[in-house]
Amino acid sequence: MNVLSLFDGMSCGQIALNRCGIKYDNYFASEIKKHAIEVTQHNYPNTIQLGNIKEVKSEDLPQIDLILAGSPCQDFSRGNKTRDGLDGQKSSLFFEFYRLFKEC
Repeated sequence: MNVLSLFDGMSCGQIALNRCGIKYDNYFASEIKKHAIEVTQHNYPNTIQLGNIKEVKSEDLPQIDLILAGSPCQDFSRGNKTRDGLDGQKSSLFFEFYRLFKEC
């Protein structure tokens, strides 16, 4: 099974899969935060890092069997004065998830 994890963070998707005993062959991760990538690579060195979701193309990947994603929600937060929702710079990344979902 090939897994694509978008907004991977510290790879909680791999933690969950492993705790559930679900086997996978390849785990592709899209993440841009340096510290999160370092944590992932320390704990799961076989993770294939893809970088920025905007640059990930399905044609560069094998068949994907499972997509995991939790797109940024800062633009929905009450702590954000402008609350731009899906029009916000960060939360609009949801549409990149949707693009890849359709492509895969």
